[in-house]
Amino acid sequence: MNDGYIERALEPTLRRAGEQFPAVVLTGPRQAGKTTLLRRLFGETHEYVSLEAPDTRALALADPRSFLARHAPPVIFDEVQQAPDLLSYLQEAIDERRELRGRYLLSGSQNLLLLERVSESLAGRAAVLHLMPLSRRETTGRPHEPLPWLTGAQAGARDGRTDGAQVGATDGARDGAAGRPSFDGLWASLVRGSYPELVARPEIDTAGWYNAYVATYLERDVRSVRQVGDLAQFRDFLRAIALRSGQILNLADLGRDLGLTAKTVRVWLSVLEASFLAVLVRPYFANAGKRLTKSPKVYLTDVGLLCHLAGIGEPRHAADGPLAGAIFETAVFGELYKTMLSAGTTPRIHFWRTAKGSEVDLVVEEEYPFLVPIEAKASGTLRPEMGAQIRALQRDLPERVRDGYVVYTGDRVAPVGTGVTGVPFGRF
Repeated sequence: MNDGYIERALEPTLRRAGEQFPAVVLTGPRQAGKTTLLRRLFGETHEYVSLEAPDTRALALADPRSFLARHAPPVIFDEVQQAPDLLSYLQEAIDERRELRGRYLLSGSQNLLLLERVSESLAGRAAVLHLMPLSRRETTGRPHEPLPWLTGAQAGARDGRTDGAQVGATDGARDGAAGRPSFDGLWASLVRGSYPELVARPEIDTAGWYNAYVATYLERDVRSVRQVGDLAQFRDFLRAIALRSGQILNLADLGRDLGLTAKTVRVWLSVLEASFLAVLVRPYFANAGKRLTKSPKVYLTDVGLLCHLAGIGEPRHAADGPLAGAIFETAVFGELYKTMLSAGTTPRIHFWRTAKGSEVDLVVEEEYPFLVPIEAKASGTLRPEMGAQIRALQRDLPERVRDGYVVYTGDRVAPVGTGVTGVPFGRF
């Protein structure tokens, strides 16, 4: 960290996109740090213009050509979702000098309208990148550390299993104490969440911050979506999704509990996905000769928001309560998801579950056809049975499934039987 700034893992990917495309669109949830990142990397070379200001937005909407002439590139247009029609005129300006790179840097909270306009107007002209709240790698000052199976000798192990006891051990010394939080420290960080302002300013009251965040999200992002008419009911829907994070999602049951039709549930889920507050994870299907679950799992992308919506404000309540497993699994998913997005890749994360209930929490598609199975256990003690589901998947798909990992709340890397390694969350 320098002067309070937390280095982001997306920085190399963002710089590279600016060198390769005429425009770059940086999206993600509110308060994820998009403006800070763009100004940090490009503040000395690009003019900064925020469309959040009413007078600036009014000019952009009323006379877009004059607006673009007044703010000649290179320029950062922040909160571009406030003037989505501007994107059509940007296309015209880009095509006049198509050979120039990095002229327009656009940021905005992800929403359905922005996605549609970018696809319509800037296809082939803009790189679209996503910035999420902080990962644990970023908060502990190791933003570019690869995932465990890509470290050391494991990075080249594509054609067979390695000794599970060795996997992930190569980086233990480098992690240091920052990568191995105490039990209380771990759960306190999960309850607080990973939005940059909350991480950088520990004096901020978490409950008040999240109350304001949810209110702003509902008023600014959700209200603009025509399919959402009742904001109070949508708030109940958001809380219901939080309580189901890490679980198989039954749309009919959810709709019945909230008095919503299945169609409305699907539409509102798409709103949460488009604003990057939730992610649907699909089951992995393979010709394993088994009946597999077809319904998706849902995860909130910030575990602190999950705890807030679930009414959990104390670390001990999170660790000892009925949602401990879901909270920890959501945190493990979030670390995977953020790390993959920061590398500029599309996260290919699934889960595996048979009709009889055998389940592996997360299955990551690496280089085809390899799969990395991961179990999340909110426990400080490793036990051999924690790797049983991973070994079952390895038996079903022996040519595809690589060594697996049990991510847990303890503090040491250790084997959990053949082909499975236990890894502390702080070193995952």
